[in-house]
Amino acid sequence: MARKQTPQYLKIDFHSANPKYLQLANSIINGINEGVLKPGDLLLSINEISNEFDISRDTAEKAYNYLKKAGVIGSVRGKGYFVKTRDLDLPVKICLFFNKLSAHKKIMYDAFAEALGKKATIDFYIYNNDLSLFKDLLNTKKDDYDYYVIIPHFLEGGENAHVLINTIPKEKLVLMDKLLPGVTGTYAAVYENFGRNIYEALELANTHLEKYHTLKIIFPAYTYYPKEIIEGFKRFCHQYAYNFLIVHDIKSEPINAGETFINLMEDDLVILIERILAQNLEVGKDIGVISYNETPLKKIILNGITTISSDFEVMGRKTAEAILDRSTEHFEVPFHLTLRASL
Repeated sequence: MARKQTPQYLKIDFHSANPKYLQLANSIINGINEGVLKPGDLLLSINEISNEFDISRDTAEKAYNYLKKAGVIGSVRGKGYFVKTRDLDLPVKICLFFNKLSAHKKIMYDAFAEALGKKATIDFYIYNNDLSLFKDLLNTKKDDYDYYVIIPHFLEGGENAHVLINTIPKEKLVLMDKLLPGVTGTYAAVYENFGRNIYEALELANTHLEKYHTLKIIFPAYTYYPKEIIEGFKRFCHQYAYNFLIVHDIKSEPINAGETFINLMEDDLVILIERILAQNLEVGKDIGVISYNETPLKKIILNGITTISSDFEVMGRKTAEAILDRSTEHFEVPFHLTLRASL
């Protein structure tokens, strides 16, 4: 058995949100796929990997156990771990870009990963709504993956993001959560229709909204949320003759009986509730509250917060299905109103 003297096939990206043991396992699979590693080749020992990358032995051992369970490598007492086969049913390699972490993003990720199962490996990156960081990450990942799955929300410079995304071969591209103007060609997408969704959700809630005279949507001036939400909100208010206001800062906005507040950001919801309680206003009677994005806690807060929300589990699952089916379909994700005591 020939031993590889240098671990050039082994890679760990410490900027990746993907677990290090999976990165190690995937790099060995890639090494086999590229012919760098052949059946019978000895791998570095657990101690050598631990020292090479300054990671725990548990992490290195977890990577090897993962590969042993998959039948990729074997081990011989006293000799170590070795490549067992090159006839791999290789998983699809996916580069996943999320704009941020949140409770509903976790639902999306979990559904996506569960639907893919062992048929794919995922390298997971978070670019914090920063176009420059997204560009840097994308440029270092070109040509390494079978698919690039991108949630394209940016705080600044987003109008130019399509130029970057158009450099990705369209057969490898899946847009998630949002369609991006300017992205051309035939590619897969699983997305929300932000303007229509809020309009139709408020229509469904209209009989509960009628006891309030004014609708206020908390839409920070500096946000990645699409402006189509505002357009749909305004269209509803004009259609059904509601007074309305776009609130950029809930900390200073007057809160009065007879108003319904629609919030997008979780931090704003906390501030809103604190201020409502401080004024001894009764939620669902004096004042209405609607929150974007269903999460488990909203079923409990104030006896239940009314939510308008995409089906994030469906979004994750349908994105996975688009990859497994090699589909270029554009799928619009269902949107739900969940009425609770806050309205």
